[in-house]
Amino acid sequence: MERALVLNASYQPICVVPVRRAVVLVLKEKADVLVPGSGLVRGATLEVQAPSVIRLRYFVKVPFRARAGLSRRAVFVRDDHTCQYCGERAENVDHVVPRSRGGLHVWENVVAACRRCNSQKEDRLLHEAGFRLRREPRAPKETLWIVIAVGRIEPGWAPFLGLEADAVPA
Repeated sequence: MERALVLNASYQPICVVPVRRAVVLVLKEKADVLVPGSGLVRGATLEVQAPSVIRLRYFVKVPFRARAGLSRRAVFVRDDHTCQYCGERAENVDHVVPRSRGGLHVWENVVAACRRCNSQKEDRLLHEAGFRLRREPRAPKETLWIVIAVGRIEPGWAPFLGLEADAVPA
């Protein structure tokens, strides 16, 4: 199913909706098309190009989101499904400072890891296990929730999400 990114009047990403819902918002003059999509939406008497990105004509107050929620799926998206110790495909989530040693379950202490590295590290600190992180774990950009929610994003959405067009996960 095709989807469209909905931006607030201030160009802040709000949500992702089915293309048909986006077309309805445009036809009711509640939104404008910023990036056209590739397909067509046909009705009984009308044929409209499917939008990929729309912007609301009025400002909608969105509840404050401090940061993206920490979940297994979100960690894999942030780390591009790559083990942060060896670079292989990740299958597990690991706490850099183990929880048994006072480590917290926060973005800055959780990384994606392959099964082999996770087993070798066990309940030890990085220097004890002889490991080194490939990239320092950080809280992701606030727009990561879109990638987590829909699984992948369209290349036309990248500028509105603060991403590079070639850095869009497939």
